[in-house]
Amino acid sequence: MTMIWHYDSPLGGITLAGEGDALTGLWFDGQAHFGSTAGPQSETGWLPVFADTCRWLDDYFAGRIPDFIPKLDLRGTPFQRRAWQALLDIPYGETVSYGELARRLSCPGARAVGSAVGRNPVSLIVPCHRVLGAGGALTGYAGGLERKRWLLQLEKR
Repeated sequence: MTMIWHYDSPLGGITLAGEGDALTGLWFDGQAHFGSTAGPQSETGWLPVFADTCRWLDDYFAGRIPDFIPKLDLRGTPFQRRAWQALLDIPYGETVSYGELARRLSCPGARAVGSAVGRNPVSLIVPCHRVLGAGGALTGYAGGLERKRWLLQLEKR
């Protein structure tokens, strides 16, 4: 069964989802694809991975670079999982374009990458906010462009 927990962030509520010892989801409340990996039967409850996740979020929102990643169980297609792994390789404070990410994945088009990035079930920790459109355009963030702008500014400290 999926357990869920609520975290209050400077950008609004965040819902965490987990099963066993792994985090399976992290969404800003109400964002696109909210709860996509939470499953139909979930209940509010505490898992040890939520302690790690809350500590990661506390550090991140305090402007500190977290030195660990909570255990993740990223659920998606093989291509989505490859794309999400590539997101984890984008360093704090840096950005890449959808086109560059497509090249890194040996994918013929940025649209497929954009679709996979948009379905990222673990926002922030899997840093989809670090992907920009062509020419550095601020585009495509399931949590909203204002949040994306805020997160990128936070990382420039």
